[in-house]
Amino acid sequence: MMSAPQTGPSGRRLGAIHRVLVVDDSRAQRLLLASSLTRQGFSVAEAASGDEAYEIAKADPPDLILSDWMMPGMDGLALCRRIRALGAERYIYFILMTSKTEKGAVAQGLDVGADDFLTKPVNADELLARISAGDRILTMERELSDKNRLISSTLQEISGLYDALDRDLFEARKMQQALLRERHRDFGPASVSLLLKPSGHVGGDLVGFFRAGADKVAMFSIDVSGHGIASALLTARLASYLSDGAPEQNIALVRDTDGRYIARPPQEVATLLNILMLEDMRSDLYFTFLIGYLDLRSGIVDIAQCGHPNPALLRPERGVEYIGESGMPVGLLDDAAFSQWQVQLRPGERLLFYSDGFTECTGHDGQMLDESGFVEIIQRNRDLETGDFLEALVWDLDMFCGAPDFPDDLSCAMITWRGAPHDQPK
Repeated sequence: MMSAPQTGPSGRRLGAIHRVLVVDDSRAQRLLLASSLTRQGFSVAEAASGDEAYEIAKADPPDLILSDWMMPGMDGLALCRRIRALGAERYIYFILMTSKTEKGAVAQGLDVGADDFLTKPVNADELLARISAGDRILTMERELSDKNRLISSTLQEISGLYDALDRDLFEARKMQQALLRERHRDFGPASVSLLLKPSGHVGGDLVGFFRAGADKVAMFSIDVSGHGIASALLTARLASYLSDGAPEQNIALVRDTDGRYIARPPQEVATLLNILMLEDMRSDLYFTFLIGYLDLRSGIVDIAQCGHPNPALLRPERGVEYIGESGMPVGLLDDAAFSQWQVQLRPGERLLFYSDGFTECTGHDGQMLDESGFVEIIQRNRDLETGDFLEALVWDLDMFCGAPDFPDDLSCAMITWRGAPHDQPK
């Protein structure tokens, strides 16, 4: 809030200029000017030389200096130059009094930093008019300086908040990555490997696996709509419903009559998650979902697909094949119906559940990689070992993208089927 304007003894409104330093080697001229300015409500200091004026200004900067040009020792021009070199926190308005009228002299004065000129002998009305002009300039300058200080202070505060948020997001990223307690596990006839790379600090993708009863392993892939904190919070909650470490909380598991945990049918898991999203979480978000149960005795995978990209099946002899039935995402419709289907894995085959961050990644020309491009990347790296294979997919995608960051989260869960014990070479 701006304070009410002050007035001097003469009723003159006092703005930015309150203290005036009069500099003149003529005592009579100083007294004349000081008397006139004092009557107008200014606080006036006097200096008989440039050196004296400089020391006063250095110790207690005035708002305005009214200085004669021609003085013995340090003249008004040299004084102005030294005042500007002081770098005072608040700007000092400088008026030179001179009998010089040549344009070159005026230009010289402006060049060293003078703001205005008065021709001697000084007319009282003109003096006040020049000071009033300077007062308007100083008022605007100081208002601008105050606003700049406020802006700088606010920017520093915002910067501090951003730094704190960045630190929190960094910790959140570590916590989200910790949801993948294992990125690879060998189950004998098969192994499961995971890849998760958020496009920002945190993301909305989640992959994982868990034991789903005797001789069964579940693998899932989730892609929450949107990006950022809200999506990441939802993935953290979903991770608790599909936890490998807490079977009693895992929505995909149910106790059998003998007390052991067995797997619910995958389509039933999708239905339960849909109910949770719409009735319990009540979120505007939704997610695509892919869950499969691998039977370690037969290599059969029972799969429910809910709007997620079609799984990719890498066959040693026949290349890459997309399989799947699409389906509705989870959390969109109350009456969404989910189905399930099967795929029979053969020894040496790999089954990939991946997010659309791969296929919808755009290259230098703005074209998406698409499913055909993803096939080429998979084929190119087919002979690599499991961990190297997943990292190579990201490497090749990075080469295709050519940007410092991927536009979307990347995630992939992969089953490598070696074959049941009786199928494996002795």
